[in-house]
Amino acid sequence: MGIDTERDIEANLQIGPTEKGMVRLFIEADGGIEIPMDFTPDEAVEIAEEIMAAAHRAGKTGKSKR
Repeated sequence: MGIDTERDIEANLQIGPTEKGMVRLFIEADGGIEIPMDFTPDEAVEIAEEIMAAAHRAGKTGKSKR
């Protein structure tokens, strides 16, 4: 099972600041699964940059398949 393997699991993602100055990604999935993940602001920026880079790569991949 890898990052490119499709799954039939629905989840909700919420992102926001915490009272302690962290950035929280909160994932809620079917079956009552809740995953809170806290990051420093610097870590959150790094994650955002990785997401943007992946989105750009995915956009290029999608265009070449058309």
